Amino acid sequence: MPKLTPRMIISLLIALALLLLPLITDDDNILTLLLLTFLMAGLASSWNILGGYTGQVNLGHAAFFGIGSLITRQMWLGGWPFALSMASGCVVAGLAAAVIGLPAFRLKGTYFAIGTLAMAEALRITIGNILPTVTNLPTEVIRNYELAPRYYLMLTAVLLIVAITIYLNNSKLGLGMMAVREDEDAARAVGVNVLRVKMIAFVMSAFLAGMIGGAYAFYFVSYYPNFTFGPLFSFDAITVLYVGGVGTVVGPLIGSVFFVILRDMLVKNLQGVHQLVFGLLFIVVVLVLPGGLVEAWDRIKQYVRINQSPTKNQHRETKAQTYPGENLH
Repeated sequence: MPKLTPRMIISLLIALALLLLPLITDDDNILTLLLLTFLMAGLASSWNILGGYTGQVNLGHAAFFGIGSLITRQMWLGGWPFALSMASGCVVAGLAAAVIGLPAFRLKGTYFAIGTLAMAEALRITIGNILPTVTNLPTEVIRNYELAPRYYLMLTAVLLIVAITIYLNNSKLGLGMMAVREDEDAARAVGVNVLRVKMIAFVMSAFLAGMIGGAYAFYFVSYYPNFTFGPLFSFDAITVLYVGGVGTVVGPLIGSVFFVILRDMLVKNLQGVHQLVFGLLFIVVVLVLPGGLVEAWDRIKQYVRINQSPTKNQHRETKAQTYPGENLH
């Protein structure tokens, strides 16, 4: 049985508290705020698999979120079981990434980012023309609507993505992704199939984005298909990740809490200029802490460690003075 570290214990306690929260409180405002936090954390974590671990900046991540959301919503309202509908949305999103990935990865760097953004915008416009209207949940579903099942679904999706990310951190596949991120030529030289690793990361990222999209479709009463394909979801995910820490497990989680709570406070207190203030704060965080809030935590730990070291050195000096004979040999 693996030994429980303080970090693992804290993580388990937080997960337990989140699981028990709907049983403790019936405040929909709290559950809604947390649900939106889970949404941002899931989006950022799914983007992180491609962008954070392989270094491929995907500005069209919203396309896969939208595909998963749309397929789930259409099948579910069409009479299919929700579990099957959501699974179908995930699979279709992953297949879309597999089809797009081969030509997309012929592009490098900025061209890849622009290409994925163009793809997402083309898909958004197409969906907007085909399905231009807002859909609402059936009256019977609205009558029995409860927030707790939506909360648990989104939380489960986020925990699954976090588990996959932890696996990547300790797997050969994850090491291959990080090698590609650092230097593709060097990774290829040591035997990493660069295209294969990129494709796996792309499909995984899209699949998980589709899963978060399916949970999103289950949550909202009124649903506008075109909105889910909008670039806002891509850029919000990237913002959350850069605030929290790119290429880390906890970065998207910390960044989503910071993003959602701060945005909510600014909207309530600084209406009209909240976007400007948030943008400035984001720029400050990125400039001061390029590694995000995870880097800030590492700096704090390093600072504490440095401050503790003089005490240890003083203890060694005191010991040397007490036993001067030890210094003769």
